[in-house]
Amino acid sequence: MSKYLLNKFLFTVDRDPALVERYRAEPRETVLWWETGEANRLLNCVDAEKSTWQAFTAAEREALATHDYPALFDLGAHPFLTLTLFIALFERDYEVPLGFQMEYAARLADRGLPYPDIAT
Repeated sequence: MSKYLLNKFLFTVDRDPALVERYRAEPRETVLWWETGEANRLLNCVDAEKSTWQAFTAAEREALATHDYPALFDLGAHPFLTLTLFIALFERDYEVPLGFQMEYAARLADRGLPYPDIAT
């Protein structure tokens, strides 16, 4: 399991509005595209600088592909990265102010301390 790669996905997708929309519409395809083409690109480096070994686990890939943020939380994804991306994805679907944030809190309410380690 690579919490670094999981958080890198959340971070990079959240910062690109077109990629947010792509991930909303085609999550499984977007995850596979990102993993095969972007995952090993180093942040803030030239394209020639790449690693070659990083990949999602099956559990990470499935949680990302199904927008399963409770599973992402359990896998150690950073809760702020998860929350900000999923607000961008789903807040528009709620008529109530903070509707998605309330659902996010309710779906994670059964988690108790200690929370999963979010250190990368």
